Amino acid sequence: MKITLKLILAILFCNASVFAQNKELLYDFYEIPQSLMVNPGVKTSQKWHAGIPVISGLSFQGATSGVTVNDIFANDGVDFTTKVQERLLDVMGNKDDFSSTSQIEGFNVGFRGRNRPDDYYSFGMYGEMDIISYWPKDLAILAFEGNGGNNIGRSFDLGDLNLRGDMINVFHFGINRKVSTALTIGARAKIYSSIFQFQSINNSGSFVTTPGQNNIYESSINADMELQTAGVKGFYDIIEEDSGTTQKDVTSLFTERVLLGGNLGLGLDVGFSYELNPQTTITGSVLDLGFINNSKDIWNYTFSGSTTTDGISVFLPEDIDNVNNDLWQELIDDIDEALPHGENKSSYISWRPVKLYGSIRYDFGEGGSPLSENCGCAVNTGGGSNQDYYRNSIGGQLFMMKRPLGVQAALTGFYQRRFGSVVSLKTTYTIDKYSFTNIGLGANLQLGPVNFYVLADNLLSYSNIADSHYASLQFGFNIISWNGN
Repeated sequence: MKITLKLILAILFCNASVFAQNKELLYDFYEIPQSLMVNPGVKTSQKWHAGIPVISGLSFQGATSGVTVNDIFANDGVDFTTKVQERLLDVMGNKDDFSSTSQIEGFNVGFRGRNRPDDYYSFGMYGEMDIISYWPKDLAILAFEGNGGNNIGRSFDLGDLNLRGDMINVFHFGINRKVSTALTIGARAKIYSSIFQFQSINNSGSFVTTPGQNNIYESSINADMELQTAGVKGFYDIIEEDSGTTQKDVTSLFTERVLLGGNLGLGLDVGFSYELNPQTTITGSVLDLGFINNSKDIWNYTFSGSTTTDGISVFLPEDIDNVNNDLWQELIDDIDEALPHGENKSSYISWRPVKLYGSIRYDFGEGGSPLSENCGCAVNTGGGSNQDYYRNSIGGQLFMMKRPLGVQAALTGFYQRRFGSVVSLKTTYTIDKYSFTNIGLGANLQLGPVNFYVLADNLLSYSNIADSHYASLQFGFNIISWNGN
């Protein structure tokens, strides 16, 4: 039991510690072209930009609430069983989660319209993997403590099982338009090509053991559960076949799905920036208003129905090795008959995790002329507050994201300092369900046309990343032009 539980925990924590969706450092960091990806209506001033393929935008984020890797696996002399009981089962609830997100930009290009210099067009491709698994509290207690002893009469909630994950490739095209000296709006259309997707949500049911009539105890189960997958079986069949061309076949299938050969979907991003006065700006954006129609390579597993059995008295987990195998098989057959389970190929819709950003920024400390005065693009000419250039910015940001069990939110305060046209630094303090001590730092470096940026969150945790609830790193390279070259 300990070995099994250790394996499950290791898988969950590996997912969480390698790669979240909140990009508070990148948001409204308008010197970086990739800020268009989190607000298509952000202020733009460049003539054109081109991301260096594959390394123009890399993002790795991960989070775990309630417990850290170090809490469970640290070599601190505490028995593993005690750690699980005191640091996991007694602490974590069914809304605590393990999540990970990674994003790799294939290419990203933007340019200003020749006949409409107030319009900035951008397009590109990126791949994204997003996984979230909520802690199945009741199922974990059932596995660790069993259904005997103090748990007689306790109803274990099978609905605690909630997880979702996918890997997709996204093709996108956006338009950013300066409507007036104060208002900029933008929109981005997306085509999703799914590589794989899985989800087990909206489950319900219970398992309870009570004093019986024909035996000492009877166990009742009522379940309505389903695991939906799309794109998984194709990879599973290749690996299961284990032929001499397995690696080649997996690569071929992966490439096909990256290039619009998988399940397809549509999405939309919208955003704006509005200057309340020459020094105060509000912004907002809504990302991934979209869906994927999963109709290819479907493999769903269902488990539904109800039954009560008192055929044998079983107390988990201590009786697993002591009960006669024939009696176990008889019990399993009875449950199988009463609780229909099976597979189907029914198509389904998976909705993208909608994200919302909002911010207010106050600029101060006049510092001369911005880069945009030399862009040759006419976007900021003709008067107005955009001719003013400020060294400092301070403000707040709000982030909200739809997850299977509700909305996750984060609140960020930030300060940004610009050193001429070469260096810009942004520091943030973020509060969310994962951490109250998340301090981040971002740097943007502009050397001629070469742009490099690096953004890192939760810096205080870097001395012991295994004891962190949250980790995030983003970086990239671009070529940017502000003139006619």
